[in-house]
Amino acid sequence: MKEVLAEKEFHDGRVITLSEVSKATGIHRATLSKIANEKGCNTGTDNIDALCNFFECRVEDLLVHLPEPAPKVD
Repeated sequence: MKEVLAEKEFHDGRVITLSEVSKATGIHRATLSKIANEKGCNTGTDNIDALCNFFECRVEDLLVHLPEPAPKVD
């Protein structure tokens, strides 16, 4: 999410705070902070949808699939 936020700030020519994103999307600021800062953060599709609408982006612009390592076979 940090990259998409930086792109929007650059495009709009201004700083956009998580509080502003929170007000616009209805997502609690603490949840936004988790999404932005915690690898593997688990959030609902409603939050992803709201963020895509706010940033005018696609899901894949916000999410990266991190596959689980294959189990070791003895």
